Amino acid sequence: MQITHSFFRKKTSINAGGKLIDLGIPKVMGIINLTPDSFYTGSRKPAIEDALLQAEKMMNEGATFLDLGAYSSRPGAADIGLQEETDRLLPVVEAIAAAFPDAVISVDTFRSSVAENAVKAGANVINDISGGQLDEQMFTTVARLQVPYILMHMKGNPQTMNQLADYEDVIAEVFDYFVDKYNQLRQFGVNDVIIDPGFGFAKKAEHSYALMNRLQDFAPLELPLLAGISRKRMLYGLLDIAPEEALNATTALNTIALTKGAGILRVHDVKEAVQAVKVWQATTGNY
Repeated sequence: MQITHSFFRKKTSINAGGKLIDLGIPKVMGIINLTPDSFYTGSRKPAIEDALLQAEKMMNEGATFLDLGAYSSRPGAADIGLQEETDRLLPVVEAIAAAFPDAVISVDTFRSSVAENAVKAGANVINDISGGQLDEQMFTTVARLQVPYILMHMKGNPQTMNQLADYEDVIAEVFDYFVDKYNQLRQFGVNDVIIDPGFGFAKKAEHSYALMNRLQDFAPLELPLLAGISRKRMLYGLLDIAPEEALNATTALNTIALTKGAGILRVHDVKEAVQAVKVWQATTGNY
């Protein structure tokens, strides 16, 4: 759990499609799932018209980012082919980019070809749950496209990750993973990297809560940090409720994440997350 290279430096802003975004003041990323089987039914917007309405709602509520995903990454989700993911994703990226030019569009994919085609269609950020582990061309693709890259920690893939949730020290393992992957990304020439501990991905609830408790331990990396805990099993399982009932718990944990250094909240419910950021700002005086 040691940094061995000297090119870590404080990074509070990213350049996304020519838009300079200051993450020193936390931003909100709204989730729009273009899948029929994502774990939270309220996030499913597979039709272009529904996705556009959701994008408009989220932008009006204060989202900076819209995260579009066409491959369900819930534990045990069915694996779909590249063409199906592409066919679900690209028309919606094009439609949202045309309708909302101020939106910063993130695409949630681990496939480099999908990512590249989405950027050509108007996306600005690549959000890769696999950290380049499921497609060896991802890092070179991101470097060539020169777009911000969200580097998440996961072991295995969505079909196998639940069987791989085993750690001697989850904090140290995730920290070392980020050091190694960031070193690689820098060598490829990627400039803007955001880290995501991957709450719930190859992690039991106790691992996810340990990561949240020590989220500030990732500060020495001096990279923007994304917290994605919205309505997840770590919340609804703990409280013995359904994902549809987990908004209050999500807001509570988002607030904790803000106090521990999160620069992006990735959420299903933008209005409540924006309110949490405003309360955090009033408390800290960070405007």
